[in-house]
Amino acid sequence: MTEIEIKKVTLSDIDQLQKIGRQTFYETFATGNTEENMTKYLDEGFSAEKLTTELNDNNAEFYFATLNDNVIGYLKLNFGQSQTELQDEKALEIERIYVLKDFHGKNVGQLLYDKAIEVAKEKKSDYVWLGVWEENPRAINFYKKNGFVEFDKHIFKLGNDEQTDIMMKLKLNN
Repeated sequence: MTEIEIKKVTLSDIDQLQKIGRQTFYETFATGNTEENMTKYLDEGFSAEKLTTELNDNNAEFYFATLNDNVIGYLKLNFGQSQTELQDEKALEIERIYVLKDFHGKNVGQLLYDKAIEVAKEKKSDYVWLGVWEENPRAINFYKKNGFVEFDKHIFKLGNDEQTDIMMKLKLNN
C-alpha cells in the first residue's frame, strides 16, 4: 500500500471537503437515523457557505488523509472560541475524525488522531476533548484505546432528533 499522507485543507479544497464530509457522515450515521434528518444535516452541515466560514476561521483547521491523491478521511480541529462547547484557551477540540468505510481498520483514523495530538502539543494545549455519539461504540473504543476518559454528556441535534454525545478528554503532558 502506498503511503497515506496527511495534508492541511485550504479553501481551494472545499469541493473535496464537502464530498468527503457528506460521504463519511452518511456512511457512519445513515443506518441509525431517518433519511429526512440525514438529508437536512448533510445540506446544512456541509453547505459551501458553512465550510467556507469554517475554512476561513483562524481557530479551526482541517486535514485530509490522502492515498494516491484521493481523499480517504479527514480531521477537523477547533481552538479557543471556535470550540463547540468548552472554549478553553488551553484546550483543543477534535470535532471530527472521519474515514471512508473502505479504509476502516487501515490505521487512517489513527494517523489523523496522531496529527491532532501533534497540533495540540504545538499549541501547548493542556488537554484534548471531543464529543462522540453514545451509539458509536467503534469510535468510543478508539478514543478509550488512545487514553481518553469520559467526563460529561451533551445533546447533539440531528434534524429533529436529539441524541446524546459522550464527552471525553485526554490530558497532555507537555
